[in-house]
Amino acid sequence: MDFNGSSGVGSNELHNNQFYQCEENKPLLGEMSEGNNNTKLGAGPCKRSLHHCSSSGMRYKLLHEGDIQVCVVKHPRTFLSKILTSKFLRRWEPHHLTLTDSSLISATPTGYMETSLSYSSIEDLQLLSWDNAPKYCVQLSFPGGTILLQAANSYLRDQWFHSLQWKKKIYKYRKVLNNPSRWDVVLKEIRTLVDMALTSPLQDDSIHQAPLHIISTLLAENSNLSTQDHESIIVAIAPLLENNHPPPDLCEFFCKHCRERPRSMVVIEVFTPVVQRILKHNMDFGKCPRLRLFTQEYILALNELNAGMEVVKKFVHSMHGPTGQCPHPRVLPNLVAVCLAAIYSCYEEFINSRDNSPSLKEIRNGCQQLNDRKPPMPLCLLRPEPPTPPTATLLPLSTNSSLPQLPTPQNPIPPIPISSPMPSLPLSPPPSVVNSSEILVELERNNNSANTRLKGGPIGSDSEPNLIDCLLVSPALNTLSIQLPAQADRVLGCFALILKMLSDYDDWRPALASLLQPIPFPKEALAHAKFTKELKYVIQRFAEDPRQEVHSCLLSVRSGKDGWFQLYSPGGVACDDDGELFASMVHILMGSCYKTKKFLLSLAENKLGPCMLLALRGNQTMVEILCLMLEYNIIDNKDTQLQIISTLESTHVGLRMYEQLCDRQRELKELQRKGGPTRLTLPSKSTDADLARLLSSGSFGNLENLSLAFTNVTSACAEQLIKLPSLKQLNLWSTQFGDAGLRLLSEHLACLQVLNLCETPVTDAGLLALSSMKSLCSLNMNSTKLTADTYEDLKAKLPNLKDVDVRYTEAW
Repeated sequence: MDFNGSSGVGSNELHNNQFYQCEENKPLLGEMSEGNNNTKLGAGPCKRSLHHCSSSGMRYKLLHEGDIQVCVVKHPRTFLSKILTSKFLRRWEPHHLTLTDSSLISATPTGYMETSLSYSSIEDLQLLSWDNAPKYCVQLSFPGGTILLQAANSYLRDQWFHSLQWKKKIYKYRKVLNNPSRWDVVLKEIRTLVDMALTSPLQDDSIHQAPLHIISTLLAENSNLSTQDHESIIVAIAPLLENNHPPPDLCEFFCKHCRERPRSMVVIEVFTPVVQRILKHNMDFGKCPRLRLFTQEYILALNELNAGMEVVKKFVHSMHGPTGQCPHPRVLPNLVAVCLAAIYSCYEEFINSRDNSPSLKEIRNGCQQLNDRKPPMPLCLLRPEPPTPPTATLLPLSTNSSLPQLPTPQNPIPPIPISSPMPSLPLSPPPSVVNSSEILVELERNNNSANTRLKGGPIGSDSEPNLIDCLLVSPALNTLSIQLPAQADRVLGCFALILKMLSDYDDWRPALASLLQPIPFPKEALAHAKFTKELKYVIQRFAEDPRQEVHSCLLSVRSGKDGWFQLYSPGGVACDDDGELFASMVHILMGSCYKTKKFLLSLAENKLGPCMLLALRGNQTMVEILCLMLEYNIIDNKDTQLQIISTLESTHVGLRMYEQLCDRQRELKELQRKGGPTRLTLPSKSTDADLARLLSSGSFGNLENLSLAFTNVTSACAEQLIKLPSLKQLNLWSTQFGDAGLRLLSEHLACLQVLNLCETPVTDAGLLALSSMKSLCSLNMNSTKLTADTYEDLKAKLPNLKDVDVRYTEAW
């Protein structure tokens, strides 16, 4: 480096005193030379600070650039003390300096900083201070001179000092570890580097990441290391990994170690806290996919241990924590992302061969051109024996379509035989090896033929919609599966079991149901018997969960895309239980869905065939569904109505429920015919049973005003209230009438004009349903759990609403 100008003192004085020794022979992390404490620097005010680390616990941000005053003194090393005590120091120049990886560079390369200063040329770093002047300097010694950097205050000076010291040390370590000679020395230097990073007063991501990048480069360039050397290096860098994600290259090294030595103690002792930190703090695997791959390989390594899945289960439990609520919100989505990526990896070659696109492995190997790709992977298909065609079922069907009302049990309709709605497609019995493209063609061809048979049947109003889309195959193709290699089959089983474990935690189930709602699995996996068995357990947990936010995720995300509800229906690719899980899902959805009519209409349009088939087999839930369709006039087509009636009459449970339906219909018509009072008030403390008994004892077809104020009625009484078609005013003040009741009222009492909900336990979930009651002109929500947003929404959707009471609510 060339610095211009003279020192301003005689050259014969530059050799009088001895100064610093060269630092080149000192250990990398040895203490800076403190000089001779007894050496007098003269009577001048300048002193060199003898501390080089922050003893007060101060923390500094790593500097990459900044403005500072620079002064350069060019001299032999023997006369600096006199120069520093002289009041005739050289002039100071302002510079904007940048601390690169290898040198110190000025944005204006003129004057003192005409050329850059390499870190390798810096022999020593010291802090300087003046007693009689507010000057805060860092002294940089180089062969033949000194650079003084003057900061505005002591904190900024210390920040420059520690940043320069860090840059200089990291630069030296890169040079030393890029050319290793003896591995025992290298291992010692790695430990020293890690210790330096852990004790540095600087706070910056690069403080811990830079050593990890140096070590990952070292490992990548020395792939012939022994297993013992690998494990020694991993143990040495373990303290850095406690609070930092490993860089991508290091993740590759860790993945390799997990695959080659899954039973190594390093996996348990070192990798476990690293993976735990990744799952707790990673925000986006898309930006760092190798972290996800490392987590996947770690879990597979745990699975290789004795009682592997028990070890994996304990690991999942450790991630959740001992309490009922997991304190780390990122753990579940990260675990699900790892599971989905692992499941897709089992079918990666098949999917990419099918789509004629390179796999991730091929992209990594640079084989992106079509002419570079291998031919489609031959896959062994497991083809079962052709199923025995089901015996034709006798479903009663009437030819009389002009009946004005539902037929009664006393006038049954004679049955006529029709073919079973469940199609069967023949498959060739022997196993065969074919290309993946042939599988896709065969599935599509069979789907098309199945769809043709299902369209235009006698069930439904005009024509049946397509029951099998791109994710569905016919029942006979449900057992068509791809024989995976043994390792891929183990991977699929391991991560399917993890999804099963995740569904057992109550606090995780809502988010898990939401994450799995878009069906994020390849359709090839949905035809895998072992995988669908474990997945069925997860879906069953969703169906059994009483929370609407969980079981509502069984439905599709958007129209035209099937959800679990469709996939597990008879005819769906995942249905292997004759529709038992489907019936369970229908039962829970009907019990909670506030859009009951809408849900019934959806069933009638899309799943009427499966519902009738299960009702014919005596499933009570499906019998109730068919009765509700008749009671709410969901089915307009008379032929379909008569077929439903005949289906109900074909079983004992169906016949009994249909008789009860007919009785209710007659009672309702009788009440409406007789008329009755227009106003009714129940006594205080009356119950749901009392209301039901009263309404069944007389004629209330003309009832317009009903007061249940200060009674003990609950949402259960809504079943009785919806039988009052003339009701216009309803007073529920200080009752236990809740959201479920409001949802039912909103569907059936469209003429209601006045509703008093004062001091009831209703919430936004039920109040929002009132937006469909366009006749409401007076609504009392005093002392409820109404929020301001819901109130604004109701005002916008109820144009006739004039009188509103929202006192003692959040909207007040």
